[in-house]
Amino acid sequence: MKKILISFAIVCCILACKSQAQDKVNYKLHTFYYNWYGNPETDGNYYHWAHPVLPHWSDTTWNHFPPFPGGENIGSNYYPQLGCYSSNDTAIISKHIKEIADAGIGVVVITWWGKGSYEDKSIPLYMSAADKAGIKITFHIEPFYKTISGFEEAIEYIMDTYSKYPAFFKVNGKPTFYIYDSYKLDVKYWISAFSKDSAKSLRNTNYDAVYIGLWVNKGEEDFFTKGDFDGCYTYFASNGFVYGCTKDNWEYMAAWAKKNKKLFIPCVGPGYIDTRIRPWNAQNAKSRESGLYYDTMFEAAINVNPDFIGVTSFNEWHEGTQIEPAVSKAYNDINYENYSPLKPDYYLRRTKYWSEKFLLK
Repeated sequence: MKKILISFAIVCCILACKSQAQDKVNYKLHTFYYNWYGNPETDGNYYHWAHPVLPHWSDTTWNHFPPFPGGENIGSNYYPQLGCYSSNDTAIISKHIKEIADAGIGVVVITWWGKGSYEDKSIPLYMSAADKAGIKITFHIEPFYKTISGFEEAIEYIMDTYSKYPAFFKVNGKPTFYIYDSYKLDVKYWISAFSKDSAKSLRNTNYDAVYIGLWVNKGEEDFFTKGDFDGCYTYFASNGFVYGCTKDNWEYMAAWAKKNKKLFIPCVGPGYIDTRIRPWNAQNAKSRESGLYYDTMFEAAINVNPDFIGVTSFNEWHEGTQIEPAVSKAYNDINYENYSPLKPDYYLRRTKYWSEKFLLK
C-alpha cells in the first residue's frame, strides 16, 4: 500500500509540473529550431559550427574564401554563450527546452532533413525533453526530397515513427508540418498529394495532416488554393527581403488566408546578418536596433490577429536570427557581434513579454 501511495504521489507531482509548464507557454507561438550542431567531444566533428563560405550564384569574385573550422572560428556573426555545443547532448537539449518554455513559446519547429539524417537521430531526445516541459514539437520539412513521392515517404516515416510521442504537436487532432521552399515543386505535385480528389492523396489516408507552405513572392495565392495547402508561413527574418516576409503585406495576407480558410503564420525575428557565410549578402542585413527591430516585427504580426506566429529563430546562428544568448568574443582578427547594451538573455525575456501579449489578443 505504501508503494502505491508513493507511486501515486510521483505521478501527481509530474502531472502538476506539466500543468504549470502548460500554463505559462503559448501554443500559438512557435520557434524554428536547429538541431544540426555537433562538436568533437560528442559527435567527432564541429557539425555546422564548421561551415563553408557559400558561393555567389553569378559573381565568382566572391568565391575564394576558406571555410570556417569551428571552435573559436565559426560560421556565424555571433558567438553562442554555450560555445560550440552538440545538438545530441542531453544537457544542452534540456537547457534549450527550458529556455524555450521560460520564453513562453509553446511549439518547437525542428529542422528535419530526412530519415536517418544527422538531424533525425536526436528527435526522441527532444520529444522526451519537450514532454517534460509541457511544450510541443513539430517538423520543418527541409527540401531534401526531389519528388512528391519522396515528400510523401518522408511524411509517412515521421508519422509512423514519432506520432506516438505525446509532445507531437497537432492542430484539431492532426499533425502539423511546415514545408520549407514548397515552391520548388510545381503545384500539380502538391495537388496530387493534398487534393482529396487525387488517387494518391495523403488526405485519404492515415497521413492526413495540416500542411503549411512557404509564401515567398507576390501573387502566390493560387499556389496555395490549387495545391490544397492548409495554410502559409513567411519564415524569413529580414523585413523586405521578399514579399512574404515584408510586414506591410501581412494585413492583406492574413485577410486573404481567412477568406480562403487557410492558416496564416507571420514570422518575426530579432534581426538578420549572414555575412560570415554569405559575404555578398550585406544588403539584407537587419540591425537589431537594441531590441527595437524585434518589437516592431512582433507588434506587426500580432496586429493582423494571425492563427500562429513563428519566431525565426531560436538558434539559426548562421543567419544571425537567434534569440539564444550570445556573448562578446574576439579571436585573432574576428570580433563577434553581441546584444550589447542588452544582456545575453534579453531576447528570451522579451519573447516572454510578446508571448503574453499575443496570448491575450
